[in-house]
Amino acid sequence: QVQLVESGGGLVQAGVSLRLSCAASGRTFSYSAMGWFRQAPGKEREFVAAISWNGGTTDYTDSVKGRFSISRDDAKNTVYLQMNSLKPEDTAVYYCAAYRSRYYSGSPPGSWGQGTQVTVFL
Repeated sequence: QVQLVESGGGLVQAGVSLRLSCAASGRTFSYSAMGWFRQAPGKEREFVAAISWNGGTTDYTDSVKGRFSISRDDAKNTVYLQMNSLKPEDTAVYYCAAYRSRYYSGSPPGSWGQGTQVTVFL
């Protein structure tokens, strides 16, 4: 199992950028697809972005396409979420997740981080 620790959240004004980091421990990180999810107050957790084990494929929810970018650095066992042009509706707790397979389609994540709060104000 992969242990995940997120960082980089904060309170920011609309329009600025933030980069979230997720440090992973465990031997399987390099062979695992990784993802970011978020949960806003009163709403269900939703998918934000995912990246395959080798970084070859990525996917995003429509509301963040063109603004967010997911990447990974296997040498550092870290996955990132670069968030640009933040909007108040991006306010949520952001969770890092590790999938049980090399690709993210067809199966839910097997490991979750504790989450990091992102709050965007006008």
